[in-house]
This record gives sequence, structure tokens and C-alpha cells, in this order.
Amino acid sequence: MDNNYLADLLYPNITTLPADMEARYPKRQLPEGAKVTRFAPSPTGFLHLGNLYGAFTDERLAHTSGGVFYLRIEDTDAKRTVPGGVELIIKTLAKFGLEFDEGAVIDGDKGAYGPYRQSERAEIYQTYAKQLIREGKAYPCFCTEEEVEAIREKQEALKLTPGYYGEFAVWRDAPIEKIEAKLKEGAPFVLRFRSEGSVENHFKFKDEIKGDINVTENDIDHVILKSDGIPTYHFAHAVDDHLMGTTHVVRDESWLSTLPFHIQLFKALGFKLPKYCHTAQVMKLDNGNKRKISKRKDPEFAATFYHEQGYPAAVTREYLITLLNSNFEEWRLANPTAPLDDFKFTTKKMAVSGSLFDMDKLNDISKNVISRMTADEVYDGVLAWTKDFDPNFAEKLAADPGKAKAVFAIGRGGKKPRKDIARWGEVKAYMSFFYDEYFTVEGSFGDFVADDVRAALNGFLETFDIADDSGVWFDKIKAVANKTGFASDMKAYKADPAAFKGSVADISSFIRLAVTGRVNSPDLYSVMQILGADTVIARVKAAIETL
Repeated sequence: MDNNYLADLLYPNITTLPADMEARYPKRQLPEGAKVTRFAPSPTGFLHLGNLYGAFTDERLAHTSGGVFYLRIEDTDAKRTVPGGVELIIKTLAKFGLEFDEGAVIDGDKGAYGPYRQSERAEIYQTYAKQLIREGKAYPCFCTEEEVEAIREKQEALKLTPGYYGEFAVWRDAPIEKIEAKLKEGAPFVLRFRSEGSVENHFKFKDEIKGDINVTENDIDHVILKSDGIPTYHFAHAVDDHLMGTTHVVRDESWLSTLPFHIQLFKALGFKLPKYCHTAQVMKLDNGNKRKISKRKDPEFAATFYHEQGYPAAVTREYLITLLNSNFEEWRLANPTAPLDDFKFTTKKMAVSGSLFDMDKLNDISKNVISRMTADEVYDGVLAWTKDFDPNFAEKLAADPGKAKAVFAIGRGGKKPRKDIARWGEVKAYMSFFYDEYFTVEGSFGDFVADDVRAALNGFLETFDIADDSGVWFDKIKAVANKTGFASDMKAYKADPAAFKGSVADISSFIRLAVTGRVNSPDLYSVMQILGADTVIARVKAAIETL
């Protein structure tokens, strides 16, 4: 068969050659060792934890090597594309601090290797597909959906591997006359890759995460261009990764089954194969058993969950790298305040089997990260989050930034900062007692006699002065303890508790409950300084009236 004639017959409008595309997309000029990675989602309107896991791996590989991290939108499947899907992807990833050096942006492209939306690259794909036809590596297939289904059913009945290959590849060696007749009829066709592989052949392949793996050759003649001329993922990613200079492809291990075909495609196209990094799937414990985290069962699977709950971007990044590199936690212990970029990220420390998602660990990491933030950083983060999810509280915070920042400053700094907050969604409950409209009493004075509690609170009011420093203030609390039959000396109390009604700690707890409505709160002296004398006195008097 004259393959040049066939190529022009099938795609007469394509006049460009691969050499034209190579000139249009010259090789990137980057430092030695620089990695080029891409995040390439479909605009389906849903980003999940697995996407973040892969995207963060891409970002770290590129940015720790002086390379390029770009966004490519794989929108060749029109049925899965949703309106606003691209905008949602970009905005969601931005909330996690994932910034792209180039790629698709909301209103177009940024960078010299676009278009970065596959739906706009049809001519490019067809140029390379036409070249494969010329070289006898691809051919048209006019099978209808019903005929393809009949082939599959026959294979199942014979207990054979389903697919278009061997005797079932009925158009593989069709004569040109038969092809021309179908074209004259206006019959639609797909373009299939002509595989020369055999499942009898095996070879070793080095994956950057899993190491050496055994690979079986592909023998199926997969579709590379659909009937509308749009490529399948397999063909599009090979062409795009080559032209865009991708050096490392990060993807979920569920894609391992496609690796034989992808290796075959790159070889047939004459492209250098990128390094593949197949990441382990994210797992979680369910009644003691590991299972894959799922969209249906686990709200934390959705990328939006973390922003909605108020986890700062820095927290999600820190937790993801904990999942990604097994040595990160050890490094963090040795470098508690170092920026994340100082950590030497590597695929060699990535999990080969399932990474375990742990919500408790996420919250612990979040508390640690937030505890290291300044009061201004916490305020800015909380204000931005509440504007989206609690606008009334946001107005309250914005009305008096000094007060809010003073609250966040309590116990912050030093070697052992307080770790009260795990996410911005907890902040309102944490600091609500600082605002009269949110103040409620959530505890009780326990088993203490009401008259004793009343006497202690009245004693506090008699000597309270907001101008006292913390030392004088606490000396006055101890004096109240002595006056009301409570121990001012904790050693004396522990030595003979029966000799006292309680201790100075109990006196403090009475005041704490009256002032904050809680049995636990940040440093009480600091709390009262922020509330002011009038509020403190009014709340203590109100508590006395309830006794």
C-alpha cells in the first residue's frame, strides 16, 4: 500500500510536518538537572486528594531543581468537561499555594509552549498522526460501536483478553480500495496505532518511585485519533509531553497498565521517553482495615474540603509532603522552624505502596504550623476564610483588628507556643467569649459550695485592678484564697488537702469560668487585659447572681 497516498486521503487538510512542530516548539534551555513537570487534569469540576498529591510532587520536583512546573488542561473528552472547570482548577490550586510557571490561565495561556488546552491543539496531533500513517504505523478503522462490541463479546466467550488485535483487528491490513469505498460513503473512522508488540515479550523498566518493574509488551491496536480528529489521552500526552519538554511524568499507579502502550508510542514517534513516577494510591483505615480513600465515603477526598474546613495552605502542603517523603517528619523535628523549601524532596523517599491518610495527624501538623505563625498571619488567614464562610464574624474581626490580633498573640512565640487552633473553622469557637454577643457559659463550678464560690468571686472584685501587672494580680488571687479558706500554697494543699476548701487553682478556675464561660481558656490575665475592666466586672457580677 502507498502509505503517503493513504495519509493524504485520510487527512488532506494537514499540510504541516513534524519538523514544523519541532521548529515551533524548540527544546527548552534550562540548567542541567532541571526538571519540567506538568499537572494535567481534565476540567471535570472536581479536584481530589490524589490530584493534590500528584500536583505537589510535580511542583516540588520542578521547583527544587530550577525547572518548570506548568498546567495543561486535558479537555479532549467533551462529555466530561464542565463549564467553569478550568477556572475552578486554577483557583482551587492557588488556595493550596500551588503556583504554575506557565500554562493555562483563566483567560488564556501564559508561556511559549501553548496552547495549553488540548482541545486547541488538533492540528498538532493530526500532524504527528499523519506521519505515523506515512510510516505504516497507523491505519484507519471503520468498525461501528456495535461491531467493536461484538468483537468484545466473542473474546469474552472464548476467554480471551479483550481488545483490538490479531485476527480481531479486521481493518489492520484492509486494501486501499476498501478504505476508499468507505470514505466515499462518508463512513466515520478512528485512527488506530499498528502495534508490533507481543504479550509473550517482557522487559524491565525503571520507574522513578517503584524502581525496576517488569513490563509486558502491548499488542493491542489502540485508537489514537477519534472519529472527530481529536486524540485519545494516550496519543495527546505523548505529543504534548515531547513538545512541551516534560522530563518527569507524575501519575497515579493505576496508570501502570497503560505504560507498555505509552513506551511503544514514544518509540514509534521517535521521542525521548520522559521519566515516569507512578505514585502510590492514598489509603485510610476503616475499622482497622486499609482501603483506598474514596469520593463517595470520605469528604476529605475532595480538594475543596481543606479550604472549606479552614486548613491553611501551608498546612496542607506540609501534610502532603509528610505523605510523600518518608524522611520528612524526621527532618521537621530537627528543623522545626525551617521553611518547607529547605527540605530536599526526592522520589527515592516516596511510598511504593499505599500512603496512609490520617486526619488526626493532619490536625496535629496543622496545630504545629499555626502555632508557628505570627498573630498577624493568623489574623489575615482567619479574616480571609471567614469572609467566604462566616461573613458576620469577618465583620466583627475587621471592625477591631487590634483586639483580634491581641487574642491571637496570647501564648504565641517562644519555644512552646500554645496549640489551640487546628483550622480556621475552629477560631470562632476558640475566641467567641471575647465578644459579648457570642459569650455563653459552657461549664459549671463543680461540687464547690455556692457560698464559697460567691465569697471567692466577691473577694476578687474587691481587689481587682486592670492596671495590675500579672505578678500583683496573682498575689491578689492568693490573698483571696487565704481569706476564703483555700490554700494559696500548692505544696501545702497537696500535703494536706483536707485542711482546705480547695486551692488557689480553684479560685482561678472560678474566675476563669465567670469571665470566659469555660473551664479551659488561654492565659486568664491576658484574657482580662483584652476584655477590659468593665466587661470582667460585669461578667463576674453576673456569675455571682446565678449562685
